[in-house]
Amino acid sequence: MNSQPPAESAQPQRPTGKSAGGRGAANSPGQAIKPEHIKRWGPKWSRRVGWVLARVLWNTKVIGREHVPRTGRVLIAANHTGIIDGPLLHGVIPRSSHIIIKEEIFNVFFIGFLMRWAGQIPVDRKNGRAALQTALALLNEDRLVGVFPEGTRGSGDVKQTKAGIAWLAVRSGAPVVPVAILGTRPPGKKPGHVPGPRAKLHVVYGEPFQATDPELGTGRVAVSHAMGVIQQRMSEHVQEASQRTGVPLHAATEI
Repeated sequence: MNSQPPAESAQPQRPTGKSAGGRGAANSPGQAIKPEHIKRWGPKWSRRVGWVLARVLWNTKVIGREHVPRTGRVLIAANHTGIIDGPLLHGVIPRSSHIIIKEEIFNVFFIGFLMRWAGQIPVDRKNGRAALQTALALLNEDRLVGVFPEGTRGSGDVKQTKAGIAWLAVRSGAPVVPVAILGTRPPGKKPGHVPGPRAKLHVVYGEPFQATDPELGTGRVAVSHAMGVIQQRMSEHVQEASQRTGVPLHAATEI
């Protein structure tokens, strides 16, 4: 049985002590992060900023928010196509949330400062153990943690799921709420596209589900099983949400 979080979000391996590019942990927000670094009060103000972005700057329709448990540990699993997905999601989740975000954002002057004060979690995508341990600690405090299972912006169809969210689901026992974010990168637009004012966006929540099988324990087999469950449920939800809203996925999407 392996109780350690995967060192790399797609394939578990031993920690190396350095992240991509030879940086030591001290220079890597994602490797240096610890549970005590997270400001638990941060989402109280930052989600209001996200709400303004979602409701005032953009015209965001939220469907199924009743599926998000208002108390207890919860994992939010969202597809990821556009650069604004993180702040948009943070603003429309109906409770405080701590979202796992690539550490490069934390290295941007002022924005990194805001992310820390917002209580968000930096992750080194080559060695995500510290971020996952931090997220697990927050879940064990009955908080909500948001994850983009694909690990990076893509076509948004969730055809691949990284091991990180599966490990969190197995170790915490938290239910997973699938979320489809639609319209943030229309077909033909580049990943860095920022929607214009009052652009019509959709955030669709699905019913929570358990990705774990108690009979499999908490080791590699259990994590592998959870990865498959999350990928299937997410892919089905995103496709259904696209059909329901009439918002097409990115042109490269094949489900």
